[in-house]
Amino acid sequence: MQTENNAQETPQEEDKETMPNLEDLLKAAELQAAEHHDAWLRAKAETENIRRRAQEDVAKAHKFAIEGFASELLAVKDSLEAALAADASNPENLKSGVELTLKQLTGVFGKFNLTEINPVGEAFDPHRHQAMSLVEADQPANTVVSVLQKGYLLNDRVIRPALVMVAKPKDA
Repeated sequence: MQTENNAQETPQEEDKETMPNLEDLLKAAELQAAEHHDAWLRAKAETENIRRRAQEDVAKAHKFAIEGFASELLAVKDSLEAALAADASNPENLKSGVELTLKQLTGVFGKFNLTEINPVGEAFDPHRHQAMSLVEADQPANTVVSVLQKGYLLNDRVIRPALVMVAKPKDA
């Protein structure tokens, strides 16, 4: 009978030797979990850094968005200061200088897609024009008769509507 017991114990002992130790499996799983946790923390930190840098870039873009426009306007300001410093005894020279400065300013506006709204003779558009009053005119009703102040568009967005006088409908 002892041989039978030895024969029965032998397969169990063999199973113990071929089966991995539970402690070893636990240690390996803990190591793998620690590695994954470390990788997750690093990825989280990197994501946070990217988000923070993107926020800083957006803030800088907002803060310095008009830098190019401002730089171009400095030349116009210099021209106006030079006109004021010049001898104003000759009105023709002064007028010529102001015209050149206006041309320079118009060029800056064109470079930055700032366009003028001057709607004389056009149909009244409440999205682009602000009616100051209705006047009797020979033009069709709701036509812009005169412009009190020009309006401006920035990249097709109204930043200042034109102040206009609009033709009244004729009484029937």
